[in-house]
Amino acid sequence: MSPSRKQPLSRRTTSTTAADEIRKKIFDGELRDGQPIRQDILAAELGISRTPIREALVQLEAEGLVRSEPHKGAVVAGLSPTEIEETFELRELLEPVLLKTSAPRLTEDDFAELTSILKEYSGELRTRNVRRWGELNTAFHATLYARADRPQTQAMVARLLNSSDRYTRLQLVMTKGLRRAEAEHALIVDHCRKGQFDQAVDLLRAHIHHVKTELMRYVTKANKPRAGASRK
Repeated sequence: MSPSRKQPLSRRTTSTTAADEIRKKIFDGELRDGQPIRQDILAAELGISRTPIREALVQLEAEGLVRSEPHKGAVVAGLSPTEIEETFELRELLEPVLLKTSAPRLTEDDFAELTSILKEYSGELRTRNVRRWGELNTAFHATLYARADRPQTQAMVARLLNSSDRYTRLQLVMTKGLRRAEAEHALIVDHCRKGQFDQAVDLLRAHIHHVKTELMRYVTKANKPRAGASRK
């Protein structure tokens, strides 16, 4: 067996562990931004077939770490600190404005919809259905702001939510922020239902700021040159 070849992974966790290994290579800088991911090489290194590698790449694409390109297949997706900072700073400015206007106008039907989204969100978090997280997160925020009656701002925020989707999912996966996100979402709704609108707005702003801070920490670490790495 080659020195670089690892012992075969257990059947139960093969694709999950493969995803962990590939994710680690990306964050350690062994796989760089834009680099094609060779499934045959990874399969040989991990001592598994290419099927769990393909499953792992689907998972990592859902997390925003991998993207599919024509004629290249799966490549490492770039993580831009500048894009993250600007996107979340805009969200931090605009979303509290929408919530402040919308929250007093939310109806019982709106609260029923928010409760339904939170219930499904909790279930998907526990089953680690990463692809669904982004959709539910966007639906949650859109419902919170539905009564703002500010169509231009709402359209801007909708675009920001879509562009930050991959980063939000990445933050949940890499920082173990699942429980915190779930608790804060529920508390924002609770504040709105009780008429505690200032508290809801403050918590929303802090929630977005925390996600940005955690993402910047991880992306900075991922982009940091490895010790001993050659410089060109």
